[in-house]
Amino acid sequence: MELRKNDYLISTDKGKLDRTLIHRFLSTESGWANGITFETVNKSIENCLNFGVYHGKEQIGYAKVISDFATIAYLGDVFILDKYRGLGLSKWLMESITSHGELQNLRRWILLTNTAPWLYEKYGFTKLANPDFYMERHNPKVYEV
Repeated sequence: MELRKNDYLISTDKGKLDRTLIHRFLSTESGWANGITFETVNKSIENCLNFGVYHGKEQIGYAKVISDFATIAYLGDVFILDKYRGLGLSKWLMESITSHGELQNLRRWILLTNTAPWLYEKYGFTKLANPDFYMERHNPKVYEV
């Protein structure tokens, strides 16, 4: 998938991704994946539906979706570089993700976030209706050396 708006592009082509940029952002700026290795980021990219955001040939944003493309999708690692925030690119990215042909008619979308809930709410994300049903196995120190 490729979508253009003025000088910007959103693409799901893995070959266009700047994996070094994605790793640098996730490992040093994200707050949720600090310390993640390049190898882990690369493996994740290979096993996800990726959305790169570009200004000209420069990658300026990213998101990934982990899905079976039939019943469920997990949205993660969403970011737009600071320099490009406030231009409506995160909204365009979310519109592109939620309208992607392979991600329609899913029973459930999952998102874990403590930043920008106002953005995700615009696309139907809500707090858990039944948090008592939610379980997790979480290792927040997995990327620490």
